[in-house]
Amino acid sequence: MSKKKAPDDTLNIDKEKELDTSEGAEKNAAEGGADDGGKKQEDGASETAGSKEDEELNAKYLRLAADFQNYKRRVEKERSDIYAYANEKLVVELLDVIDNFERALEHSGENESFAEGMNMIFKQFKGVLEKSGVEEIIATGEPFDPNYHHAVLTGSSAEHESGNVIQVLQKGYLLNKKVIRPSMVKVAE
Repeated sequence: MSKKKAPDDTLNIDKEKELDTSEGAEKNAAEGGADDGGKKQEDGASETAGSKEDEELNAKYLRLAADFQNYKRRVEKERSDIYAYANEKLVVELLDVIDNFERALEHSGENESFAEGMNMIFKQFKGVLEKSGVEEIIATGEPFDPNYHHAVLTGSSAEHESGNVIQVLQKGYLLNKKVIRPSMVKVAE
């Protein structure tokens, strides 16, 4: 015959199960102390690998940020250059007009009022170009500089030292400090 369990026995069985579980957990904790240490070592290794990855990502980020800053500066410089030299082509074409104007003024001697009017127009025209950043390269008597001068002739001169510009054959011009046409010059030997 089987014996029926009383409600008190059920409580006792539940308490025994709880004790078994807590004892098992304590055993695992005691035995697993080495396992937890192993997990801690693994965690430390993964943290080291994680910090290496973080350092690499941070370095990549810093390089990317620096590249972007350089890009922004380069684009800003290109934009300012575009604004500064946008009318360069027009100015270069107008330089021939200035040359012809100067030649005409040199040979106009018959009619004084006409020459005076042309001279006033010429000064106004040069003033507009100067406001736009165009300036004449001063060459006569200066040392020859291949960045600003184009030597087409050489000659002897008692007045000038060797290597200095004797005569300007065609004027040179700068646009915002950039040479748009070098001066064609005769240089002392």
